[in-house]
Parts: sequence; structure tokens; C-alpha cells
Amino acid sequence: MTGKLDGRVALVSGSGRGIGHEIALKLASEGARLVINDLDADPANETAEAVRATGAEAVVCAGSVTEDGFAERFIKTGMDSFGGLDIIVNNAGYTWDSVVQKMTDEQWQAIIDVHLTAPFKILRAAQPVISAKAKEEAAVGQEVFRKVVNISSIAGTGGNAGQINYSAAKAGILGVTRTMAKEWGRYKVNVNAVAFGPIRTRLTEGSADGDSTIQVEEKEIKVGVNPDLLTQMERMIPLGRVGTPEEAAGAVYLFCAPESNFISGQHVICGGGFVI
Repeated sequence: MTGKLDGRVALVSGSGRGIGHEIALKLASEGARLVINDLDADPANETAEAVRATGAEAVVCAGSVTEDGFAERFIKTGMDSFGGLDIIVNNAGYTWDSVVQKMTDEQWQAIIDVHLTAPFKILRAAQPVISAKAKEEAAVGQEVFRKVVNISSIAGTGGNAGQINYSAAKAGILGVTRTMAKEWGRYKVNVNAVAFGPIRTRLTEGSADGDSTIQVEEKEIKVGVNPDLLTQMERMIPLGRVGTPEEAAGAVYLFCAPESNFISGQHVICGGGFVI
């Protein structure tokens, strides 16, 4: 039985853990060949091994999506390893929350860089490859659709107190999505976004009042959600619970499948019916 993505080359940033890990596994299950990225090499290699265990192919491009030259290296890894570029999922990111009067310039810029500037640079680096491939295919009468899926959030669609940096970046990526759908339509590229609602990951499992942290380039970043807020939020979710990383990955897959070939410039909220 063949998969719907057989032979397609998919680049997924931030795919060493959580939602990104599940996105990689989902695309692999449909036959895609994966370029796995994570800030740290170990989780990236673990995801690659999990992909290979399914019988699919995977290579690793570890490192920060915000570092100079990363975007070009990411695209080159896909081309050198598999000779193609068919799917880009801009998923890498984290949160670094504060109310506006306590937020530092560093906090603001770090979140803008990882959620907005990095996807821009990856798409810019991909343009020469996508343009050349599209011209080759058009010359022989082929219509080949490629996919870009940008990850947004309900913080970007509706705002969220304490997350002015994250909300701004995730709103911005929706603008990127709509613009790139118009720019790249002539290349037969579908550019869409998935805005996640409450999904259970390492960024949300800990308590905001506790000591849950993640390490980002030698910085300890406090993460977590206020338990009372999470309980209140769960009551407001029509489906009655927060989502799983596997369900989040399923939403991303919808925009990678051939059934979405005539959908572009759109976003879908994966949040169990909850919006803000």
C-alpha cells in the first residue's frame, strides 16, 4: 500500500520533540522522506531513528533556526540528501512570557526571531529551489503541488495576556502565510497555517508557578501554564479536554495531503472548538 506522500521530501523545523516529533512521524507514515531539525542534536537523532524504524528515510539538520546561515543549510540538507523539496513545516519555537511592563527587549526579539524571522529566512532560502523545480515541471506539462505549513496559535488569532511577543509573532506568521500564498501560487505551492489551541506539550505541562524550564542556547526559560487557568480553559473547550501532539500533527497533515491542492492562504484552528 502506497502512502499519499510517497517520495516527497519534507523539512520540519523543531521536530525533535513534542508536536514536531509527531508531525515528522505522521508525514513519514504516508511515505515522506524527512529532514529533522532540533536545537539539540540528541532529540533530533532520536526522532530520525523513530522515523527510520517505520521504514521511512530521515536525515538530521541540527541547530538553532535563528543562527546565521541555518536556513540555507536546512534547504541544502534536503537537496543534498534527497534531491528535492516538497514540504516545509515551520514549527520550531518556544514561549518566553511576561506582561508588557516586565518584558525585556531580549525576550521580545528572541520570540520574534524564532517564530517569525526564522520562517521568513527558510522560505527565502527555499525560493530558488522551488522556482527552478516549478519551471522544469511546467516545461514538460507537469503540475506538481508543494506545501508550506506555518505554525501559528490562537494567541496570534485572538491575543493572549502575558504573551505580547508570542502573540505578535504568531499573528505575523499568518500575514506571511497569506502573502506567500499569493507570491508562490504561480509555483503551485499551497501555503497555509495551523493555529494551535491548548495542546499538551512540555511547554504547557508544567505549572507557571513551579520550576518548569527549558534550556535555549544556555538560557533557562521558565515555561508552564497557571493550573487554574488551564482548568478553566479545559471547561471552555467544547470537546472537553486539551489536545494531544498527535492530534496537532494530524491538523498539519491535512495541509500536506494532496486533498488540499486547491487550498492556499488559509489557516485552521486546531483547538477542540476553543477560540479566544
